[in-house]
Amino acid sequence: DINDSYTDPLVITMPGMDGKDSQVLSLTYSVDTPLPSENGFWSKLKGFDASEYDHLQFELKGDEAKGFTDIFKIEIKKPKPKTEHAAGDAYVVREGQIETIKGSARVKVSPEWQTISIPLNKMTGLINFLDPEAWTNPSISRKDLDELVIIFHKRMVTKPKGKIYIDNLRFVKTGNPGPTAVDFPPRKIEKTETRIEGFEFQKFLKTRLNGFPEKAVVKKVFPEDRDALFREVAADTWKFFENIVDKELGLPLDTIQITPEGDNAFAEGAWIGDYTNVTNIGVYLMCIVSAYDLKLITKEQAVEKLKTTLNTLENKLEYHSSGFPYNYYDTTTGERTNYLVSLVDSGWYLAGLYVVKNTFIEVKEQATRLIDRGHLSFFYDSVERQMFHGFYDHLQVYSDYHYGVFYSEPRASSYIGIARGDVPKEHWYGGLPRTFPLSFDWQGQTPKDQFEKTALGLPYIGGYYQWKDLKYVPSWGGSAFEGLMPTLILKEKELAPEGLGKNNAMHVQGQIRFAMEEKKYPVWGMSPSSVPEGGYSEYGAHPFGSKGYKAGAVTPHASILGVEYAPEEVEKNLRKLVELYDVYGEYGFYDAVNPETGVVARKYLALDQGMILVALNNYLNKGAIRERFHSDPEMKKGEELLTAENLFSKDNFQP
Repeated sequence: DINDSYTDPLVITMPGMDGKDSQVLSLTYSVDTPLPSENGFWSKLKGFDASEYDHLQFELKGDEAKGFTDIFKIEIKKPKPKTEHAAGDAYVVREGQIETIKGSARVKVSPEWQTISIPLNKMTGLINFLDPEAWTNPSISRKDLDELVIIFHKRMVTKPKGKIYIDNLRFVKTGNPGPTAVDFPPRKIEKTETRIEGFEFQKFLKTRLNGFPEKAVVKKVFPEDRDALFREVAADTWKFFENIVDKELGLPLDTIQITPEGDNAFAEGAWIGDYTNVTNIGVYLMCIVSAYDLKLITKEQAVEKLKTTLNTLENKLEYHSSGFPYNYYDTTTGERTNYLVSLVDSGWYLAGLYVVKNTFIEVKEQATRLIDRGHLSFFYDSVERQMFHGFYDHLQVYSDYHYGVFYSEPRASSYIGIARGDVPKEHWYGGLPRTFPLSFDWQGQTPKDQFEKTALGLPYIGGYYQWKDLKYVPSWGGSAFEGLMPTLILKEKELAPEGLGKNNAMHVQGQIRFAMEEKKYPVWGMSPSSVPEGGYSEYGAHPFGSKGYKAGAVTPHASILGVEYAPEEVEKNLRKLVELYDVYGEYGFYDAVNPETGVVARKYLALDQGMILVALNNYLNKGAIRERFHSDPEMKKGEELLTAENLFSKDNFQP
C-alpha cells in the first residue's frame, strides 16, 4: 500500500496439525515501515448464517524461520441493520458503501500448531442491541456474515514482519456457547417480604423516596427577569434530586414516569425506575454541590447527603477489580444489575468525585479514596490510541468498539485520563480525529481544510464541516448532549476561545438554526431523550454530526446546556416551551415534547435533570462547578489540552 506495508496470501501444501499434508493458508506480512500502517487478509463470507454455530475455530502456527508476531486481530463483519434514525431501505447505504458492524478477537500465535477456538458470543460487536429479539436470542446477530478479516497492525504486532499459517478455518457447534453480552447477573436480594407486582409495587417503591409529584401539570408563569427565571427552573429541577433518591442508599433513581393522562401525577400508569448508572451518580454529586451554591440547601444538608451517597459507594456497592463500579445498580438493594464496566460512565463518576472533593473538606478524604481506586488506563487501547467503550467482566473481553470522535461526550473522560497521567497525550490528538478521512464517504459531508497540524509537539489531522455560514468540528450525531455535556466541568469557553469554546458556540447556533430555519419548529434543542410517544431515542441537528441523528423530539436539557453561549435565546426557548405545551411539572421541565404534535413525554430522567441543574448553576454562579473541577491539582494539569489548539486555523498552531 502507500505506506509500504503488505500481506501476501498463498495456499500451500504442508504438514498440518495431524502431521498429514494439508492445504494451508500462508500469510507473509510486513508493517516494517516508518509510517503508520496496518494490513491483512480479507475473505468474503457471502451472507453466511452462523446462528447455529457457537465458535470460530482454526489451526494456527508461526514460522520460526521467518519470524512471526505473537498476536494479531481477527474480525467478522456484517452489514449494519437499519436503525430508526438511519437512512436507506434494508441497510445504511451511501454512494455504494455499506455501513458494517464487527466482532473481533485478539489471537495469540506460537511456533507449534495449536487449535484456536473463539466463542462467537465474545464477539460482542455483532449484536444489534437496538433489536429487542437480540436480548433474548443473541445468536440471531450471527446471521448475514459478510467478511472475515485478519489484521496486522503496526502498533499491535510483536515483530514488524514475518509469516503465519492458518488451516481448517470453520464455524462449529460445540454445544457450549458460553455467556453472552446480554446476560444479567443473578439477583440475590428480595425487595419485599412477599412478591408484589404492578401498581402495588410502584407504591412500595414510592415509600423509599422522600417524595413524588402530586400534580401532573403545572401552569408555569415565569418571572420577567432572565436570571430569576433560570433560578426558578433550577430550584424546581432540584426537587427531583431532593425526592427521587433512595432514602437508605442515597442513590438517584434513573427515571420516573408521571401518569400519562390526567392531572394526578401518581396513579395507574405512573412508574418508578429503581435503577441507576454511575453517570447519574457522578452528576448527582455535582447537583448536591449546585443546590448548595444556589442556596437551596445548607452546607450541613449538602454534607449529610454526600456522606450517605459516598458511604454507599465505598462500602455497599460491588466494584470491578479495575477499581471502577459496574455500569448499573439497583437503587433499592444496591446490587449490580449488569456486567459492563463503562468508560464514559466511569469518567462522569470520577468527575463528580473531583467536584465534591474540592468543595467540602468534610468529604475530601473519602472522595479521594474512591478516586484512587481505579486508573483510566484500564480502558485505553494503545493500538488504536482510543478508549474502549467498556469491559464485559463475565466475558473477560473489551467491547469491540472504541470512542473515536473528538467532539463528543467522552472527551471529558479522555481529559481526566490524560490529566491524571493514566493515558498519553497522543490519545487526544492521534486517537481522536477532528474529522474523518475523505475516504469515509458515508459521513454527512466532505471535511474542509483537512491537513496535518501540530499541538503540544504532537501531529494530528484537522478539518471542519460547514453548514450555511457556520464552521464547526462535528460530533457523531449532532446532539447537544455530545458536544456540550463536557462543558459542565471543562473550561472550554474560558481556555479555548479559538478551539473547543468556539466550536461549542457554533453547535449551539446550529441547534437553534437547524430546528427553527430548517425544520420550522417553534422551539429548539435536540439530544438523546425520551420519545414523547413512548421509549427513548437519539435526536440531533443532523448536519452537525458526522453520522447525524434524526430530528424529532425537543428536549429542554439540550437548550439549557447552551445557556452560557446563548442566554437570551435559551430564555426565549423556555418561555415558548411552557407557552405552547404542557411540558412543565413539579420537578421542572418534562423530558421531551414532539414540537409538531404537542405530545409530551411525562418523564423525568436523572441525567437530563442533572445537566439542567449543573448548567444553570454554572451560568448563575460564574462556572462554579468547573472552578471546583479545575481547582484540583491533577485536573489543572490537563488545561494545556484546551489552550493548545485552534480548531479552525489553516496554519500549524503551536503555543
